[in-house]
Amino acid sequence: MLFLEYPPCSTCKKARNWLEANGIAYTDRHIKEQNPTHEELKAWYEMSGLPLKRFFNTSGLVYKSLGLKDKLLTMTEEEQLRLLATDGMLVKRPLLIEERVVLTGFKEVEWAEKLL
Repeated sequence: MLFLEYPPCSTCKKARNWLEANGIAYTDRHIKEQNPTHEELKAWYEMSGLPLKRFFNTSGLVYKSLGLKDKLLTMTEEEQLRLLATDGMLVKRPLLIEERVVLTGFKEVEWAEKLL
């Protein structure tokens, strides 16, 4: 299981603590230092069944400074995926990838349903 996080993020800390409390093993990856690649993001998006917007950190400073709220509406999925791959701070975190599950953000109930 791959756990992508930004260590200073309080939500990421809660998710990490939850994984450890539930004895779930994972490989940790710093999302800013090792940004997901275009290929990874495309595969995770396709596997997840989620809307692509769920992969964007819509409350982040980079998202807001680029004015993406309006710009995403006119961008293709491919353009959005390429944009996400340029900066880990654009990607919703934490991001948990398992062979059959992709979870964006941390919602304890959802994580428990999918992982326990």
